[in-house]
Amino acid sequence: MVAMIAEGTSFFNVLLPILLLLPLVFLILKLLKDSSSLKSPPLPPGPFPWPILGNLLHLGNMPHISLAQFSQSYGPLISLRLGSQILVVASSSSAAMEILKTHGRVLSGRYVPHAVPAKKSEINLMSLGWAVECNGAWKNLRTVCRAELFSTKAMESQAWVGQTKVMEMVRFVSTKEGEAVKVGEVVFATVFNTMSSVFMSSDFISFEDGGMKGLVRKLVAAMSSPNLDDFYPIFKTKEIIARICSMWESVIRGRRQGEIDDPSKQDFLNTLIRSGYSDDQINQLFLDLLTAGADTSSSTIEWAMAELIKSPESMNNLKEKPLPYLQACVKETLRLQPPAPLLLPHCAQVPCEVMNYTIPKESQIWINAWAIGRGPMNWEDPFNLAVDFKGNNLEFIPFGAGRRICPGLPMAARLLPLILASLSHFFDWSFPNGTTPDELDMNDKFGLKEQSLLITKKI
Repeated sequence: MVAMIAEGTSFFNVLLPILLLLPLVFLILKLLKDSSSLKSPPLPPGPFPWPILGNLLHLGNMPHISLAQFSQSYGPLISLRLGSQILVVASSSSAAMEILKTHGRVLSGRYVPHAVPAKKSEINLMSLGWAVECNGAWKNLRTVCRAELFSTKAMESQAWVGQTKVMEMVRFVSTKEGEAVKVGEVVFATVFNTMSSVFMSSDFISFEDGGMKGLVRKLVAAMSSPNLDDFYPIFKTKEIIARICSMWESVIRGRRQGEIDDPSKQDFLNTLIRSGYSDDQINQLFLDLLTAGADTSSSTIEWAMAELIKSPESMNNLKEKPLPYLQACVKETLRLQPPAPLLLPHCAQVPCEVMNYTIPKESQIWINAWAIGRGPMNWEDPFNLAVDFKGNNLEFIPFGAGRRICPGLPMAARLLPLILASLSHFFDWSFPNGTTPDELDMNDKFGLKEQSLLITKKI
């Protein structure tokens, strides 16, 4: 009995200090947790992810719209999961400012989707759009493009090319009076041939060649879809890229075999060859610029024409009023229907704190230009010409902003008004087959891709 009491006393003597220390242990743990939370703010809020798939099913067929709706519930900066990948989405001008400007140095990496059929080490040396880092090779590409293609001096010396191609477009459309014309295909060919003439003194597409536009659309869709390895096999994009690049490979080969000194062909291709760029680098650069430029321009003009036909008053104003109204029409189209509703994805190179939230390293980052352009706080006056799309006003970024702003913006800013003015001033248009404006779905981003418009009269 004495032994049992002694044993109980011994156990109590051991237990009592532990019980007394428990509050202190809990206090230390709480302090550590609080300290940890102060050092690492939480992820941005967002919808609860499903097992394995994460929030992939939440995106739907129109992810820019789905994400805009989520931002109304969770705030301007939200996070989701695509499988195991963290996705952060900015849907306001203030959030875009933080990502593209304030923290642009560490958040300017590029998230490369699986559909890009190149190793990261290769794409870093060759691509303007998909280079993982803003490294020396990428900066050199930007510099040569800015100097030789998109500077004020270069644009002025090339202006005759755009004017010539647009007048070729007008002459072609003139032959179609009373017929339905696929405006997107005509504009695609016009922009593609304008750029290819500047790049390598060659045209590659006819006005009725819808095949190339279809190929480019497939490539763009592949590059912009989430979890591409599951939904779009990589060999498909390789095949598409090979078919597109095959158009100009013989031109590059001919230049290297002795045509480089031809005085009639002193163009951008010669500059690249003399600067030591390889065929692979030239192919990738031309692929980036030609496909992006032609696709986004044709999409913008299609939307602009559809909106103008739906509003006869606006169309008449465009025909009668001076240049500022034309610029306003282009800007309003880019605001409502930006050519890339979700800008090409960024990637966090290091962990970063944005708007009191943590963006972990290697997170994928999307900027919802569609949602930002429709933000009611930013657009009490949609036709505010003081707001430009050149990356200075973050409430209007159809071409992006910061380090990754679209390099072809200066060319687009000249070509888009010229094409829209020519189509609207030289012709009267309507919807074909008795279609009324009310029957056209203007909410679907891709609903106008093959929309035909009827030329009712040449002016």
